[in-house]
Amino acid sequence: MKKVFSFLANEHFSFLLPPSSFLAFLFLLIPFAPSHAQSWNMVITMKDGSQQVLPTADIKSMRYLSHSQQQEDKNVDQIIIKELYNGGCMRDDGSSFFQYDKCIILYNNCPQEAVVNNLCIGMGSPSNAHANNYNYGDDGKLTYESENFIPVWNGVWYYPNSLVIEPYQQVVINICGAIDNTQTVTQSVNYANSDYYCMYDPESGYENTNYYPTPADVIPTTHYWKSVRVAQGNAWPFSINSPAVVIFQTKDVTPEVYATNPDNQWYDGGRNSQIQCCVKVPNKWIIDGMEVYAMEKPEDCKKRLTADIDAGYVWLTNKLGHALYRNVDKEWTESLPENAGKLVYNYSLGVDASTDPSGIDAEASMKNGAHIVFQDTNNSTDDFHERQKCSLRD
Repeated sequence: MKKVFSFLANEHFSFLLPPSSFLAFLFLLIPFAPSHAQSWNMVITMKDGSQQVLPTADIKSMRYLSHSQQQEDKNVDQIIIKELYNGGCMRDDGSSFFQYDKCIILYNNCPQEAVVNNLCIGMGSPSNAHANNYNYGDDGKLTYESENFIPVWNGVWYYPNSLVIEPYQQVVINICGAIDNTQTVTQSVNYANSDYYCMYDPESGYENTNYYPTPADVIPTTHYWKSVRVAQGNAWPFSINSPAVVIFQTKDVTPEVYATNPDNQWYDGGRNSQIQCCVKVPNKWIIDGMEVYAMEKPEDCKKRLTADIDAGYVWLTNKLGHALYRNVDKEWTESLPENAGKLVYNYSLGVDASTDPSGIDAEASMKNGAHIVFQDTNNSTDDFHERQKCSLRD
């Protein structure tokens, strides 16, 4: 596909170039640009005639990604949230709790390879389920429910390449603290693993080194997630007790372009302040979502995700190293012929009455070579339970 690139200054110049030639042309042009070049605009005209105008002063960097560097989407709807660890754990001396070690684990719930492009992670607003929620109307419904989008607050994290997940395999995405945290807090998690991914993009403004120390050397830089911050703060304020998290895929537009477009932004509770800025994510883009309620504030929690994304919620007791873990689909898992003799039962890592009703110990079974099919009914009340520890510590 060809694009027309135009530069607008005192004169109007148009060039018809294949995308792979454009960057070379731009680099040749820049040395000859006049001193007022920052007032120039770059006009991108697509094949369908639509245009986008980008001030050159706003462009930090550009790259062309050929189709050969991307893979086609496959089985995107089979990618689920398998586990969420966000509540932190107690420090060794018991004096306080440690929260800089969060992660989310995605899983391919089918027997074929899954490939997804433009994969994003975001959180609902407000960040805590028990915080004042100004997004309910007089009818008791979320004001955005009828508009079929979920407001994702503060910023969006996205993976800039094709994410490939093998059949019945997981991808660990560190949210903050992509290092071996067990060196300082023994009940924490070691993320120094070359298979892991991490959210790390200090140039976006998320630069607080308490949350984002330089990732462990063994994590490839190709596994770094990028971010678009639309509100304020030097760290993505992911809740330690009750987030509403969604994974989604932008369609026909990159996450960065979509999130930075003012037409796609929305202000929590109608409060027109930068700190309340959200990105509108169409429900049809959302691959999976989970609503978390804080066990410490049961009477104050309210839904942020609409019922078509998550019809329920799951409780979390934070600060104790607990995680939220998806339940096994017992019937499907036991029906797989390759699982004969590999499933481990008598699961015992639930918390009080919250446990996996299947009785199958998913982690022990996977280590035994079994393929696990997890339950996915779009209702976190039925699909998740509270687990005594993050599975990465098993």
